[in-house]
Amino acid sequence: MFRNLIFDWSGTLVDDMGPVIEATNAVLEKYGIAPFDREGFRRSFRLPYREFYEEMLPGVSLEELEAHFRPAFDQAVTSVTVLPHAREKLEWAKSRGMRMFVLTSMDATAFARQLAEFGMESFFEKTYAGVLDKRDLIEKILITHELHRDETAFVGDMTHDIETARHGGISSIAVLTGYHHADVLAQVRPDITVPDLGVLVKLFDRRRSNTPVSTVGALIHDGQGKVLMIRTHKWSNLWGIPGGKIERGESSEAALQREIREETALEISDIRFVMVQDCIDSTEFIRPAHFILLNYIAKADHHQVTLNEEAEEFQWLPLKESLALPLNTATRILIEKILSEKLLE
Repeated sequence: MFRNLIFDWSGTLVDDMGPVIEATNAVLEKYGIAPFDREGFRRSFRLPYREFYEEMLPGVSLEELEAHFRPAFDQAVTSVTVLPHAREKLEWAKSRGMRMFVLTSMDATAFARQLAEFGMESFFEKTYAGVLDKRDLIEKILITHELHRDETAFVGDMTHDIETARHGGISSIAVLTGYHHADVLAQVRPDITVPDLGVLVKLFDRRRSNTPVSTVGALIHDGQGKVLMIRTHKWSNLWGIPGGKIERGESSEAALQREIREETALEISDIRFVMVQDCIDSTEFIRPAHFILLNYIAKADHHQVTLNEEAEEFQWLPLKESLALPLNTATRILIEKILSEKLLE
């Protein structure tokens, strides 16, 4: 259990992406560069931002860029808001006596204004703003405040935040509410990844209880020799089968049907239990967890898959050919059992 949390600000606790995109596009327009839409910006922007601008506008000084950016940010039409669950997370952490800090690249004046406007000063022991490269300061923060590395985590929304945590020898927690897409964050392998800070609270509470989580998943086939494989950032962009957690009061088969429907829009039939697996703190999963995996085979009547936000892509292919994919370990074990016992013949 962590005792100390160092937070990024933009994209982690507040949503200021709208004004940042407006201001960035205003800067680029002055130099004849095409503007970004939100998705393009999330895939292109990075920290330290001097590297981003050096690539976009080589040879233009940061001082010159700031002279254009700051007025455009202040005049932006889009407002800055506190992200959902952020205040609740801070209150939750404060109630448990956790020490909290902010380390952000955001302009120090604008940060101080937002911190006061949102009434969040009382949550943080110390804040550090206007830091172009957070890796330069993380060691000093840990030493100055005597933070034990194994009790400290950096919470952020960008790959630079994960790299900063790794540079300081502390845990990294990625949230998917900000500037970088899940697949971009997955490339730097955060220790924990959560959709938002509300899930992080639930995760911390669950880790305190130390209870394994029961899940269901199915190898879905079409009755004609092909099976469905999906690739997801939750499993380090490896391929696997759809599935999820069993909710309280729900039978395992009902949970399986619901999860498959939510993740793929498929209805399944001919459900057959195959095996149970233990998955304890797998390095392939986005965060440390203990899962009890109930694995099934099930049939779908068509190939018309609609993925939700948890998955990146899918494909139907012959069962034996699926073994050539980079599979997560649990899926590979399941497929090898199905093949060896000829459960789909």
